[in-house]
Amino acid sequence: MKRSIITIDEDKCNGCGLCVPDCPEGALQVIDGKVRLVSDLFCDGLGACLKTCPEGALTVEDREAEPYSERKVMENVVKHGTNVIKAHLHHLKEHGEMIYFSEAVEYLREKGIPVPHHEEAAPAGEPCGCPGSAAMDMRNKSAARKPAGGAPVSVESELRQWPVQLKLLNPAAPCFDGADLLLAADCVPFAYGNFHRDLLFNRIVIMFCPKLDPYIEEYIDKVAAIFSMHEIRSITVARMEVPCCGGINVVLERAMAKAGKSIPVRETVLGIRGDILHEDPLPAARAL
Repeated sequence: MKRSIITIDEDKCNGCGLCVPDCPEGALQVIDGKVRLVSDLFCDGLGACLKTCPEGALTVEDREAEPYSERKVMENVVKHGTNVIKAHLHHLKEHGEMIYFSEAVEYLREKGIPVPHHEEAAPAGEPCGCPGSAAMDMRNKSAARKPAGGAPVSVESELRQWPVQLKLLNPAAPCFDGADLLLAADCVPFAYGNFHRDLLFNRIVIMFCPKLDPYIEEYIDKVAAIFSMHEIRSITVARMEVPCCGGINVVLERAMAKAGKSIPVRETVLGIRGDILHEDPLPAARAL
């Protein structure tokens, strides 16, 4: 029996990573400057990642895939070097596929290939496995402590409209007239303690998750409709540092292109510990 699997043309791939957020299974990662299929196991072959590749480097091929063979997968993985091997092992363990994990390690040992320390982080700037779902315990974070004396602190909401979730928003809502928009990933308000004061203040918020929400094409059409029906003064993108969150920028770019609009865009990227990593205007080419 055959099943469909994504194939990547390395000569065409420029390593931009725009396809990564469109792979909900986390099978695609940017490693050593190229997008890699880290694990056949989690590729559903539906091609959700194809539409965002600007170079046409992604295609779908049919190949024998049943019964699943971890050894066959490893034959492909080892060709790409240590970082891809490490990412694949981490991917298996993270998803609880310990039988396949053991088979992969056994294959490496049989072939005399060093088994990388799969629990360590990937090299700087190179995500490994599904970084957005990696568990972290931050209960000792100093910012989470109560104020001196234990006195409660009241923070007023800066929310200016309802609803906030993109799936529920009406593009014709008058709140968008002359608005400064905030496009925020779902996780941002939980990670950033000063969300209301620093990001939401005087803005109309649109929230969604580019990794888990199954309505991306609908979202692009809806955001494009908002841009077409209203005069938007500015856009602030607030997203997390994890690669899948970059899908917010993809939705924004395609919506502006569809609406034929050019709107000033500023991006705020937050670390998973709640710190602001950088705040920069997006390059002009990405805001067209």
